Amino acid sequence: MFETERNDLVENLKLKGIKDENVLSAILNVPRHEFVQQIMLSHSYKDVALPIGYGQTISQPYTVAIMTEALKLQPNYKVLEIGTGSGYQAAILKQMGMQVFSIERNEQIYKRVQKLFDEKTIRVHCKCGDGTIGWNEHSPFNGIIVTAGSPTIPENLKKQLAVGGRLVIPVGDKTTQSLKILQKVSDEKFVVEEIPNFAFVPLIGREGWN
Repeated sequence: MFETERNDLVENLKLKGIKDENVLSAILNVPRHEFVQQIMLSHSYKDVALPIGYGQTISQPYTVAIMTEALKLQPNYKVLEIGTGSGYQAAILKQMGMQVFSIERNEQIYKRVQKLFDEKTIRVHCKCGDGTIGWNEHSPFNGIIVTAGSPTIPENLKKQLAVGGRLVIPVGDKTTQSLKILQKVSDEKFVVEEIPNFAFVPLIGREGWN
């Protein structure tokens, strides 16, 4: 089902500059239509964000691809996702062979995605809570991906990143953000890259928007 559309999507992502074959393979093999609402099924493989309820969205496939590529993942890396949402990003990470830990703030979305993960036997460690404070007991993480826009980079997440690891987070105001890619060189030093012009739902929490 939707095989042609998935192939077309992957070809489109290549044209937009996505080069990581592992990312492209995961997008080809993870059925995005299983993570969208039934009413949106026909739009599953369009390169757009789609609503999933409660003011949240499933990210545009290009956004998923560029953020995942920016993590520069190796097999069996430990990755923390802030904002489980539809579960699609976590499923992509799992398809790539990562140990995935994911935090969702909204209890209704959390319960829905837990049910979906159980049905699809997608083994992701999930919890419901404030993602801006991270998941310290499972740190350090080789990668941290934040799927909502923050006014600043939460200090807790920087602390929970392993040396050599990468944190990808949209930072800006509530309407537009730049994608910040931080590589942790030492406990005190980070190298930062930036990609402009992204739009995410707000990151709510102690170290995000209130």
